[in-house]
Amino acid sequence: MLEEDPDQNYENVLAEIQSFELPIEATLRSVYDDQPNAHKKFMEKLDACIRNHDKEIEKMCNFHHQGFVDAITELLKVRTDAEKLKVQVTDTNRRFQDAGKEVIVQTEDIIRCRIQQRNITTVVEKLQLCLPVLEMYSKLKEQMSAKRYYSALKTMEQLENVFFPRVSQYRFCQLMIENLPKLREDIKEISMSDLKDFLESIRKHSDKIGETAMKQAQQQKIFSVALQKQNNVKFGKNVYINDRIPEERNEVELKRGFEEEDENEEEVLTVQDLVDFSPVYRCLHIYSVLGDEETFENYYRKQRKKQARLVLQPQSNMHETVDGYRRYFTQIVGFFVVEDHILHVTQGLVTRAYTDELWNMALSKIIAVLRAHSSYCTDPDLVLELKNLIVIFADTLQGYGFPVNRLFDLLFEIRDQYNETLLKKWAGVFRDIFEEDNYSPIPIVNEEEYKVVISKFPFQDPDLEKQSFPKKFPMSQSVPHIYIQVKEFIYASLKFSESLHRSSTEIDDMLRKSTNLLLTRTLSSCLLNLIRKPHIGLTELVQIIINTTHLEQACKYLEDFITNITNISQETVHTTRLYGLSTFKDARHAAEGEIYTKLNQKIDEFVQLADYDWTMSEPDGRASGYLMDLINFLRSIFQVFTHLPGKVAQTACMSACQHLSTSLMQMLLDSELKQISMGAVQQFNLDVIQCELFASSEPVPGFQGDTLQLAFIDLRQLLDLFMVWDWSTYLADYGQPASKYLRVNPNTALTLLEKMKDTSKKNNIFAQFRKNDRDKQKLIETVVKQLRSLVNGMSQHT
Repeated sequence: MLEEDPDQNYENVLAEIQSFELPIEATLRSVYDDQPNAHKKFMEKLDACIRNHDKEIEKMCNFHHQGFVDAITELLKVRTDAEKLKVQVTDTNRRFQDAGKEVIVQTEDIIRCRIQQRNITTVVEKLQLCLPVLEMYSKLKEQMSAKRYYSALKTMEQLENVFFPRVSQYRFCQLMIENLPKLREDIKEISMSDLKDFLESIRKHSDKIGETAMKQAQQQKIFSVALQKQNNVKFGKNVYINDRIPEERNEVELKRGFEEEDENEEEVLTVQDLVDFSPVYRCLHIYSVLGDEETFENYYRKQRKKQARLVLQPQSNMHETVDGYRRYFTQIVGFFVVEDHILHVTQGLVTRAYTDELWNMALSKIIAVLRAHSSYCTDPDLVLELKNLIVIFADTLQGYGFPVNRLFDLLFEIRDQYNETLLKKWAGVFRDIFEEDNYSPIPIVNEEEYKVVISKFPFQDPDLEKQSFPKKFPMSQSVPHIYIQVKEFIYASLKFSESLHRSSTEIDDMLRKSTNLLLTRTLSSCLLNLIRKPHIGLTELVQIIINTTHLEQACKYLEDFITNITNISQETVHTTRLYGLSTFKDARHAAEGEIYTKLNQKIDEFVQLADYDWTMSEPDGRASGYLMDLINFLRSIFQVFTHLPGKVAQTACMSACQHLSTSLMQMLLDSELKQISMGAVQQFNLDVIQCELFASSEPVPGFQGDTLQLAFIDLRQLLDLFMVWDWSTYLADYGQPASKYLRVNPNTALTLLEKMKDTSKKNNIFAQFRKNDRDKQKLIETVVKQLRSLVNGMSQHT
């Protein structure tokens, strides 16, 4: 650009330098960079420009010189004044400086105070911003120390959401923020530890909780029963089906076992009074705040299920005492009372479905345990106490909303077992009564004794009432005792039916069935065993028959007794009848059979005393001593039989005579007896005559004609045949209905005749020298041959 028009360029450069608008460095650099001699030329231009400016300045100065001179003159004039002014100003300034030193000091103080005030204000503002945070954090520490963990968690939420954002720029805030998660974990651990302590505590105190709950339930029940009783009395209704057992006695039995606490205590304890549930509430709230509620619920339910299994596990010897059952029930009740309380005071920790599932599981286990352990109970009192405990247990849990129908079904099973234990107990009672009985009529000497017996046993006999004292009841002491014990059994059976929520009809049916079992099984068995005992003699058997007759007649009074208890008429269609009639009839028949057996045994004992001389030539002329003793014994026994029913005495008498006849016949036909003389036959005939005389004397009234003598008809015809020696008639008429010796069996006659034949041969060695003896011997041999032919013919025919 300088090559084209250097002068113009230099002019531009100078113009730029003078303008002071552009940087001079760039302008000068452009001058030196364009051409090698540009500097010299530029300096020349610059000098020319300076000279031009000097000329202009000179012109301007010349133009303004006069004005300048005038101004200088004026200045010179004011110089003196200016110096004076300067002195004055200097003096004033000095004086101002001296005066302002204190102001400066005070001003500096003010400035410093203002700065401090501003700093203080700033600090106060910052502290006012931080103090709530610190106060809240301090409050958090206090809550942690005081174990107010739920409040501490709420405080943490406020710190995080409200306070920390205001002071997040401070380091202490960051430390606090970092410490909160650790505090939350500490709270979780501490609350879980408290929950574990709570679970352990309620496990140990479940029995106390259950005992209190069961006591309250039975007190409520007693109150309800008393109120119902009052209402029934008010409206004229029957108070209770059992008019013998007073309400006070029932209440005492219900209260027994739960009266360890002060009887005068008026305060009614609740589960909240016995258990501090705050650990559960705190833990639930804490886990809810922490958003981990499900973990807590699962842990709680799992631990409680474990505790439920432990509670449901019975002790091995639980069945030995009622305390074992009571402890078992109270622990279970305590467990479910706690669960019911948790169900109603918490939201979702346990649900109705959960408690129902837990109860169903527990109920199955309880029923299995009770069924197993109750089977070992042999004491009816223990079984009854177990029943009362089960009823209280069921009523208590039913009051808390748990279904207990299966428990009442179990009670029906236990009722059968209770009846079995009662039957075993009463079997011992009956045995003791029979052992203590003297088996003789009850003697009474005055009216008081008579009324005592009548009050115990419903005996009615106008003839006995008309008799004067002293007199005797026909039955022995065991009869009123047995009657009383049967009533006691009914009462004992009724005890189990109480509180089972059953109708009077069902209770009536249960009483009648259990009483039937007592009569048909227990009492019948005891009677049969008594009858079969070896030491029971004929007199005792006769008294037993008399006793069973009166007990049989008393059965209708037992039915009336049950009717009065249950108020169920016997005319009701489904009313069960007592089977006592058949029971006592069977026992009486057994006693009758035993009488027949023992009477025959006694006859055998007398017959074994027989000592016949079977070879005697002549009879003694009087009956044998053993037979007379036997007949006298039979007379005395049959005299006792007058108290028996007529048919029984007649049957016993006929059986005795028949057995005696059979025994005498067997004595004649005994295979060990080889020889019999005619004198022995005649002596034997004398004994049979005494038997016939005894039969004809009517030892037992009621026989028609010579019915009793027919028991000896076989012996009589056989002996007549040998005494008369009417063999021709016997052989000729044998088999004819009108035969004189119809009852004589050929085989029997042959056996006896052969024994006489051998005796004739032995005793008549020289009989062959006497014609009569020879004829008789021939006759015997001839008859023997004919009898043998007859017997052989009978055998072939058969």
